[in-house]
Amino acid sequence: MWERTLQDLIRGLRANKKDESKFIAKAVDEIRTEIKSDDMELKAGAVLKLTYLDMLGLDMSWASFHVVEVMSSTRFHLKSVGYLAAVQSFDQETDVLMLTTNLLKKDMTSNPSDVALTLNGLSHIVTPDLGRDLSPELITMLTHSRAHIRKRAILALYKVMIKYPEALQPGVARLKDKLDDPDPGVVASTVNVLCELARRNPEDYLTLAPQLFHLLTSSTNNWMLIKIVKLFGSLSPHEPRLVKKLQPPITELISTTPAISLLYECVHTCIIGGMLQGSSGYSLAKLCVSKLAAFIQDADQNLKYIALLALVKIVPTHPHLVAEYQDTILASVNDQDISIRLRALDLVSAMVTPNNLQSIVQQVLSHLVPDSSSTAQTAAQSLAQHTIPSSPTSTKPLSPSQSPAYRLVLAQRILSICSQSMYENITNFEWYLSVLVDLAHVANVDVGVQIRDQLVDVVGRVKGVRRYAVKLMYTLLCDDTILHNARDEGSCSEVLWAAAWICGEYCSELSEPQKLLPYLLQPQVTTLHPEIVAVYIHATSKIFGYWAAEIAQRWDDSDLAEVNTTVDLFITRVGDFAKSSDVEVQERAANSLQLFTFIQADLKSYRPRGPAENPFAEASSSFDPMSSNEPRFPKSLYLIQPLHDVYELNPVALAAQASVAIPDGLDLDAWIVPPPPEAVVEDPEAKAARKAKKGKGKGKSEVNGGKAKAKNRHKEEVNGDADELASPEGHVETPEEALEREQRLAERRERMREDPYYIVDDRPSTSRTHDDVDSIPVVRLEGMPALPLDDHRVLPSLRESYTPSSTSFTIDRDGEMPDGAVLPPLPVTPSPRSTGGTNTPTRGAMATSFPQYEVDDEAVRTSTPEPIKVTRSKKKTPGKKKRTEVG
Repeated sequence: MWERTLQDLIRGLRANKKDESKFIAKAVDEIRTEIKSDDMELKAGAVLKLTYLDMLGLDMSWASFHVVEVMSSTRFHLKSVGYLAAVQSFDQETDVLMLTTNLLKKDMTSNPSDVALTLNGLSHIVTPDLGRDLSPELITMLTHSRAHIRKRAILALYKVMIKYPEALQPGVARLKDKLDDPDPGVVASTVNVLCELARRNPEDYLTLAPQLFHLLTSSTNNWMLIKIVKLFGSLSPHEPRLVKKLQPPITELISTTPAISLLYECVHTCIIGGMLQGSSGYSLAKLCVSKLAAFIQDADQNLKYIALLALVKIVPTHPHLVAEYQDTILASVNDQDISIRLRALDLVSAMVTPNNLQSIVQQVLSHLVPDSSSTAQTAAQSLAQHTIPSSPTSTKPLSPSQSPAYRLVLAQRILSICSQSMYENITNFEWYLSVLVDLAHVANVDVGVQIRDQLVDVVGRVKGVRRYAVKLMYTLLCDDTILHNARDEGSCSEVLWAAAWICGEYCSELSEPQKLLPYLLQPQVTTLHPEIVAVYIHATSKIFGYWAAEIAQRWDDSDLAEVNTTVDLFITRVGDFAKSSDVEVQERAANSLQLFTFIQADLKSYRPRGPAENPFAEASSSFDPMSSNEPRFPKSLYLIQPLHDVYELNPVALAAQASVAIPDGLDLDAWIVPPPPEAVVEDPEAKAARKAKKGKGKGKSEVNGGKAKAKNRHKEEVNGDADELASPEGHVETPEEALEREQRLAERRERMREDPYYIVDDRPSTSRTHDDVDSIPVVRLEGMPALPLDDHRVLPSLRESYTPSSTSFTIDRDGEMPDGAVLPPLPVTPSPRSTGGTNTPTRGAMATSFPQYEVDDEAVRTSTPEPIKVTRSKKKTPGKKKRTEVG
């Protein structure tokens, strides 16, 4: 009878690709018949075909018993088929594994070929039960006369010790003897097993150090040396004396070995083993860095990657050694392999020092410019090259290094390396501000929030850089590039938030701040995010307040026209902002609009007075608002400046809030608005008893029903119908329920109106759904002068000509603490590398001559007063007790 062999099965599968499942089903039916045959050759052939089908995804667990039958064959070629099928299909939950114990013991005492096959199969199918039963025989086989059997037994013993940990103690003791085995293959297998075991608990293998050190200095097998070096890397952190002992042989290996794999493993062991520390490890560290730098220049991408990965671990202890190869490392930032670029960025971030920060940042920044041809360009040159329009014929496809994800990593890395440890590596903050502005132009990714925060933080902490910052931000606000691209992705429009805030807060650095107002009020501002628009409005108010007060100090009647024009411009443009859908923009625009409307009215009512009319009128420096003498300038010019310049904003210390003592009488844990009372769930049995009792005394209940209702009426009024208004969680109120609730609320208020113990507001209340829109006053702006817009951009002018600062900058890293603050007893642990904090106002001198208000110290409330208790009593009625309520 002709039977289908494995070759026939494979040919049939290839010939029936269109209906493969049908062919496989037919083949499985044949295999089910063949595998039950008494002929072991036929059974083994069926198992072999089933093993092939198992690799294609077919389940063969149903034939596990037949696999054991083939494993028990006395013929080696049939037994190998059974063990192959067992290795492939058996798992820890296979039931027939318990039947293989005696079979494995028998095969382990058979001829060397069967023993080798059994050891290989055991290492794959071992379970805790098999490990317990076979570990004695396996340990005994470590002394087998044949070297290849001893080697296989050592490797199989490792799998047994993993599944059955109780075999570790006797097994490791015998493995220690195998380190002196005459066969190098057995020794290499032992070292391999010990290296894997030491990863779990290195301290248990410190006693093997002398034998391993002998092998390290005497062996020439590179593969075994790699394992030994790895093993010492695990042992060295637990035994400091090994460090000095291992330095000479490992240094010799690094200097002499031609094997790159062994060289890298020695370098890695020096790093993780602490061999580069101290004066004795300096020469070894220098040698390791030089070898790794050679790997970076190699054409093999794998060597570049592992070299950069190892240098990242060396740079924290030896940054000056790594910095010698700065150009080589920076060249890897533009590598085609993204993994190499990321590792190079990690290394660049770790090797930054005050001496090389500027060169590193400028070279990394140049990678954000697609057309950059040289990594040695400065940030300004890279920006200029990027902004020059190119011809259509010179357009190049985007390189892999210019992907948005990688550009985001580059931009964030520049910000992190500059701001780490509170800007400790920055020596020239004017340079850093220019880098932030350049980054905002060329990043084309969403890093605007980070740039904004760092701009505000640097200007707030470094007072010496504020003049240059105002100049830079003025130029940024006058440039429409970011403003026109505000809606584009990655436009970094948040930088305009910082620019407006800085120019508004430190506008005293400009000699003509009024020239900035048209740019802050131009119609295109409405395309920005509402948060930015709100800051624009606030900054405009600050700048006008400072400029108006400055005009008042040197007032001339010819200035009236310019002030009128500026005020009219503000009212016109801010009136458009007041129509914004954002609440914050509406509020700021409405508040500013009211102030400027008052100023406009005062300017219209102002009549110029000559010196002859009022010879005693002087400049604003002697202006006294309490005096009857009228000044020569409109008094409303001093309306806005005191609102913004009374306090100076400074960075706040991390522990400032915690150091403020809690006032006496203030309970931070007390409820401001008590939560509603929880509903009381009545016991069903008690409810049934109450109903039964109510049925028995029905007549009495009817007589006293009115009194009970009257007694509970006031309680319902005080609670505000809380039970009726409460709705279950997730319930959506319908219009009918809302109308009913409003009716109940109106009825309760009507009842409260008749109660003498309640104070009711008789003024008509306006519902939110019935606003009287017609009653809102409308200010009509007619006859406004045209806005003067110059065709050319005017750069800001400073009070003094600016020259780059050559002196060192002083940065406020500690921040401001409240006056008389006492630190709490518990220490405050701040988050590391915090670069900012909430600005706390600090009292400063007012810029105007308005008198300070005097407040009686006794009238100042220093603590929260005790709550007032109102007690009200009612007349006693028969059958009722006096009730006292506290309001």
